Amino acid sequence: MTYLILTLTLAAELQQSTLFRSGGDGYALYRIPGIVTTKRGSLLAYAEARKSASGDWGPTDIVLRRSTDGGKSWSPFRAIASVAGEKTKNPVAIAQQLTEPTPDVTYNNPIAIADGKTGQVHFLFCLEYMRAFYMRSDDDGQTFSPPVEITPAFEKFRPEYPWKVLAIGPGHGIQLRNGRLLAPVWLSTGTGGHAHRPSVNSTLYSDDGGKTWQRGEIAVPDTPDHVFPNETTAAQLSNGHVMLNVRTETKTHRRTIVTSKDGAHRWSKPRFDPQLLEPICFASLLSLGGKRLVFSNPDTLDKTGGAAQPGKNRDRKNLTVQLSEDDGQSWTAKRVIEPGWSGYSDLTVAPNGTIYCFYESGAQEGNAFRAASLTLASFDLAWLKGAKSR
Repeated sequence: MTYLILTLTLAAELQQSTLFRSGGDGYALYRIPGIVTTKRGSLLAYAEARKSASGDWGPTDIVLRRSTDGGKSWSPFRAIASVAGEKTKNPVAIAQQLTEPTPDVTYNNPIAIADGKTGQVHFLFCLEYMRAFYMRSDDDGQTFSPPVEITPAFEKFRPEYPWKVLAIGPGHGIQLRNGRLLAPVWLSTGTGGHAHRPSVNSTLYSDDGGKTWQRGEIAVPDTPDHVFPNETTAAQLSNGHVMLNVRTETKTHRRTIVTSKDGAHRWSKPRFDPQLLEPICFASLLSLGGKRLVFSNPDTLDKTGGAAQPGKNRDRKNLTVQLSEDDGQSWTAKRVIEPGWSGYSDLTVAPNGTIYCFYESGAQEGNAFRAASLTLASFDLAWLKGAKSR
């Protein structure tokens, strides 16, 4: 992958390289990409490595690769999540025959938070969608501390919402300017489709550098207008407020937006962003500082093989990045990264202004839920605005 140093007069064209290819290294499928830039400028790219292509509930590891040269070269991937002791399958998945009662478990929904104050990397993940864990790296993502269970933070939701399934992110979490660590989460009673529905979303936060985690208020409840709010991405706005950009299965097929002054309490009334399409897929939101936000998702409402029904999945293709320069009130620039099959994506920015989008690309046997590879794209703000290389 060619790496270009950016200046005010040189705009990097879109660059792309494959970091994980499904079917390699003993894994049938790589999915659910996430990426962060550490305080030292290293890139950490992580994902779910699934041993079968059967779905979310199969045996899965969490793997990570690291680059210290802006993506020119990468370390070999390694599995980084392992919980000691007895582990059991989630009963709701067994009840729906989504998995077998075997010893193999799923490690799922990894997110990292790069600490811009201490240089630490905070990392959260789930086990069988019913337990949550936290670990930390003090050496720029080279090694991580043993996982510490933080499921008790989710238990505090039970009086309000009797969940049987929990999930973090996915993608990346954020650090607020006051130092607070913030991770979007969603919860489900596990009684509906794929044991992931119905659902609501919220946040977890830590004000002591990851030592303890607290629950936020439910940000988007399940309502007829905002159906099954789940996978969520977050960014801090120029006024310090936190915006959540939420996946739902609403009939309008638009992204749901809420804001809060502290990222945990007194959420605004959910609203739709009319400019951001919702094919029912995870998306990513990134602050570039000031009022600039970047958003990525499969920007399409197409449906292959028949008429599209309101509130039902659309094709996952046409991965697109969009730019807002007014805290998400409008989106004024738009560029396609991948016109073909493409799914989940996550965004980060390097100190020199290079923006990275780590995403699911291609489809195995034409199945949009079986990504052929995880690809890293890089570009700068000038490219996003439509500038040409000189």
